[in-house]
Amino acid sequence: MDLLEYQAKELFREMGIPVLPSQKIDRPRDLKGLKIPYPVVIKSQVYTGGRGRAGGVRFAENTIDAVAAAQTIFNLPILGEYPKVLLAEAKYNSDQELYLAVVLNRSIRRPVLLGSQKGGVDVQSAIDEMQHVVVDQEFSPFYARRLALKMGLHGTLINSVSAIIEKMYRLFVDKDLDLVEINPLGVSPTGEVMALDGKITINDDALARHPALAALHSKPIVPVPDRLPEASTTLDPEGQIGILCNGAGLTMATMDLVCQAGGKPASFMNIGGETHNIWLKHSLSERLEQGLDLIAQNKQVRVILINLISGTVSCDELAAAIARFLQRNTHNIRNISEARDESMLNRANRPPIVVARLVGSQWSEANDRLSATQAFIKEDLDTAVAQAIALSKPAKKGT
Repeated sequence: MDLLEYQAKELFREMGIPVLPSQKIDRPRDLKGLKIPYPVVIKSQVYTGGRGRAGGVRFAENTIDAVAAAQTIFNLPILGEYPKVLLAEAKYNSDQELYLAVVLNRSIRRPVLLGSQKGGVDVQSAIDEMQHVVVDQEFSPFYARRLALKMGLHGTLINSVSAIIEKMYRLFVDKDLDLVEINPLGVSPTGEVMALDGKITINDDALARHPALAALHSKPIVPVPDRLPEASTTLDPEGQIGILCNGAGLTMATMDLVCQAGGKPASFMNIGGETHNIWLKHSLSERLEQGLDLIAQNKQVRVILINLISGTVSCDELAAAIARFLQRNTHNIRNISEARDESMLNRANRPPIVVARLVGSQWSEANDRLSATQAFIKEDLDTAVAQAIALSKPAKKGT
């Protein structure tokens, strides 16, 4: 069970983790009685990620601006979810943003401490720099300090961040949690640390021991859908790249990387994780096929960039789904170099080119499977992004 940000921060406050003055907003007019001094930030309270990029986080200098921002955010769906409440919070000027988390690793059945000097929106693009420490014995401050040192922290920041990690671990154990995450942990120019955003996932099997936490969940139970939602509306009128990922954070991070590299996303789709109960009962590979069919309906899309991270579904199984999609689209050009100009591309009526970055087991088998198709498979995300952007550009006449 996931908690909303304002609920997570209440638990942070109880544990002594520093958070900013904030106030829950049930309706825009509540801001007329705001007790927090301006400027403030107004945040959408939804269970999905990617709020900032979608417009669900806005700054306000006065009451008029705050009310207008709240009205906009209340009517703004983020990956199909409308907020029921907002959070108004004091603005904080951070000199650095870190990432911290305590997560249950089900494979080894042990808690793992995670940390990175690159937090906030940069965390997904810097996943290779993430440090971890497995808590393989009874917890002590040694584990927290070890993570801070592995993160490359110096001076007083080692002690202040270690103290935050210790409190996060106590919260993790006391409340039977699967995840405690602070992203970002802001560091002010004076060295003060502040939890600027938080995420908590409670172990469903432990809810009976924590009725107060179970009562916090206000999200209605909805039937499992039979199909994925339709692909998102066009993001850029000149966009040529469709993005398909499994996970809201991964989707938004991939979009950021494409934009930063000079690409133009046309649409995006999050096909959901492998086991999360709000997603389809069908397997990840089935949802991948369904998602490819939906994105391909947008004739503006030249290239589909797939970025999937899988633990239980092998890369080879995902590659088989991609191959089935390509087989159904029999008009695909076997050799892209045959298309000498835009008119030839149009006459061929080919589906989008597929560039896939897959992370998981049996990658070599997936590579072998897709080598006989028109898809491009990459192990490195930056390489996949560069390939997708290059293929999205129209071929020059006469070349």
